[in-house]
Amino acid sequence: MDFNLTEQQRELQAAARKFARAELPDLARELEKEDKPVPHEMVRRYGELGFLGINLPEQYGGLGLGHVEALLVLEEFAQISVAVAFPVFEALTGPVRTIEQFGSDALKAKILPEVIRGEKIVAVAMSEPDAGTALTDLTTTAKMDGDSIVLNGRKRWSSGAGHSDYYITYCRFDSVEGAKGIGAVVVEKDDAGVSFGAREELMGFRGIPSADIFLDDVRVPAGNLIVGAGGFGKLMSAFGLERCGNATMGLGVAAAALEDALAYTQEREAFGKPIVDFQAVQMKLAEMAMQVDASRLLIWRAAANAGQGLPTVYESSLAKCFSNEMVREVTQLGVQVMGGYGYSKDYPMEQRLRDGFAWGIAGGTTDVQKTNITAAMIGRRFNQRSK
Repeated sequence: MDFNLTEQQRELQAAARKFARAELPDLARELEKEDKPVPHEMVRRYGELGFLGINLPEQYGGLGLGHVEALLVLEEFAQISVAVAFPVFEALTGPVRTIEQFGSDALKAKILPEVIRGEKIVAVAMSEPDAGTALTDLTTTAKMDGDSIVLNGRKRWSSGAGHSDYYITYCRFDSVEGAKGIGAVVVEKDDAGVSFGAREELMGFRGIPSADIFLDDVRVPAGNLIVGAGGFGKLMSAFGLERCGNATMGLGVAAAALEDALAYTQEREAFGKPIVDFQAVQMKLAEMAMQVDASRLLIWRAAANAGQGLPTVYESSLAKCFSNEMVREVTQLGVQVMGGYGYSKDYPMEQRLRDGFAWGIAGGTTDVQKTNITAAMIGRRFNQRSK
């Protein structure tokens, strides 16, 4: 068992770090201030440099590398901010992977090269006003009509809504109840009948637009079908990698908080010496380091054991849940050791605290992950609807 990165992995990590730290901090501050997403021209720059195709197939323009390599790149971007990292997250670990895993050859040939080049962005439209954790309660309908699919419904908490080009839309086919009726279809932003609600005002995640999506008799080609009724289990399996991406976004935030805290405590003086010389500060820094390193190892284990496939529910849920809780604690400690400066908007620590908290809500709450972990250990799913 070797915990060292290969030479190729180190070079890829260094390239991502060099780009992110040289070109993205000013943009990250602008996105935070203006609450706007990464401009399309910068997303295309990501694509030109290969950052959007790390673990996507070479036949579509990707690099064909593993998930560990993808997560190494994602962490470097997330250390700058989750907003500048979000296009990388979506391409390498998010909804694009659902198309790559389950879409038709024609659908993959159309969308994957566009994403890898940074020309198009893919988002997921899954949750609804009354269907979040209880996703099988969703009511968005899909009906086959000749060579078309007609969709009606309303989606909520869609990150990228109004900015992204494609939406992997979870829907219920032919009014079949429960998980057996659920599938997914690609909807495009400019399709007739697609409209977007007002931007959500969130505690963090500034620069990552979120809004309701309204689908009113939206007609898309039958070829836009990713998974039909009965494919709910397939769709959920793709979340193994998304959970690792979610965990890595939190890891990047926490790693940056640790780096900031280390620098600050060596520069800031009190009672005539750097505050890092005080044992209480040392304890906090050590706790932050332990949490960050443990999280990184859990994420890498899940990704490495998956090979070119998808991480297991157990390992990916463990990695996500630990990271989700870790980033909240680490950023809180970061604010504490920096005192008033940690709480000031003139410094990035308070933003890291706000952005870090969200990952334990997005992509399945920490409580859901703990249920997944226990279910995996005993070998059966729990029926939350039983009385």
